[in-house]
Amino acid sequence: MASTGERERERKEVDQRWLALWAITAAFTAYFCMYAFRKPFAAARFEGEVLSLAGLEVQLKIAFVISQVIGYALSKFIGIRVVSEAPRHRRALLLLGLVGVAELALVGFGLLPPAGQVVAMFCNGLPLGAVWGLVFAFLEGRRTTELLGAGLSTSYIVASGIVKSVGLALMDAGVPEVWMPALTGAIFSPAFVIAVIALAKLPPPSREDIAARTEREPMSGSQRRGFFRRFAPGLLALTFLYVFLTAYRDFRDNFAAEIFDELGVLDASVFATTETWVAACVLALLAAMFLIRDNRRALLGIHALMAAGVVLIAAATLAQSLGLIGGVTWMILNGVGMYLAYVPYGCVLFDRLIAATGVVATSVFMIYVTDAFGYVGSVLVLLFKNFGQAELSWLEFFRGFSWATAIVGALGFLISGLYFSRVTKGARNPTSGDQAGDRA
Repeated sequence: MASTGERERERKEVDQRWLALWAITAAFTAYFCMYAFRKPFAAARFEGEVLSLAGLEVQLKIAFVISQVIGYALSKFIGIRVVSEAPRHRRALLLLGLVGVAELALVGFGLLPPAGQVVAMFCNGLPLGAVWGLVFAFLEGRRTTELLGAGLSTSYIVASGIVKSVGLALMDAGVPEVWMPALTGAIFSPAFVIAVIALAKLPPPSREDIAARTEREPMSGSQRRGFFRRFAPGLLALTFLYVFLTAYRDFRDNFAAEIFDELGVLDASVFATTETWVAACVLALLAAMFLIRDNRRALLGIHALMAAGVVLIAAATLAQSLGLIGGVTWMILNGVGMYLAYVPYGCVLFDRLIAATGVVATSVFMIYVTDAFGYVGSVLVLLFKNFGQAELSWLEFFRGFSWATAIVGALGFLISGLYFSRVTKGARNPTSGDQAGDRA
């Protein structure tokens, strides 16, 4: 017969599994639905329409993308303070209010002329940039954060394809381009509300979680500055690299319709098909990080996985250029590579960094620092494409961008990995997993 202690451990394991399923389902659903307010407009092409701004002619879709990204990037800078300091009891109301404002902006997008639509897209992006940090704050600092973060991260990979497929289907059914985004958001609103309520009812990290991953507390301004100064070389390398990765990911996401069209494979199902394959591969590889109990080894393993991602971008681009693989396979492979390098920033990378160093902090802070500068890079790339490389097709530009991202990424991850290998050596490094919980 099992002893009382064994039965208690078994009960805790069952509870932990149910808690993880609850957390993943709620977080995945909430962020998936958020994308219905942010990305469906990218399925529209607004062909042949040009907007004159300060004497400069900008393609209308580029103007919409830039405006939304500027709002989104500004939200990230604001979020460095607001989201990092947001207490647990206010997160759910903040999430509902932010997405409500974003939907109102989409209604304005349907009502206004082109110049007003640009403003509406800015107002749409401004609240949505804070959603990730508020959702992830419910998940961080747990022994299962890799699993939870991987589940959350696949939400925007899958959602990006599916909401664009929904948007394209709505337009095929006769919904005008300008009203399609607001209608798509309205369709996903009830599920978003339910998911946020479920997140709000999640219990906080347990004593065992805190023992394994260190305590997570809101960070004051002086604490944020001190943390950044302490690890500045590695954090600067990661931030610079994230600028490339965010711009690359955003370009691929916003102009996938144009790229697929030039590849000759555009239809309503291609977005969902490619991104579902991408999400499945990325989820499996990121979730495997959960098996590494030692936080320092996990941090270095995450660096290796991200470096492998940018190598895959280069390999897939070479194969497609040589005619060895087709366009859909190329988009799947470069999507897997790109998201392997990109996704850890928003979930497991900084969580393991904090755990490996033993610092009492919150990973949401660095997530928002890197995000803020990343979206600035996205705007700069769009301006460069419109004014500096207008003669290049979307496909040609994306192919060149793939090579640049792969080269910069390989160097950046090498530098960051070597730095954090040195600074975490000998640091207080609690072990992730049940053994840490037993010690607590």
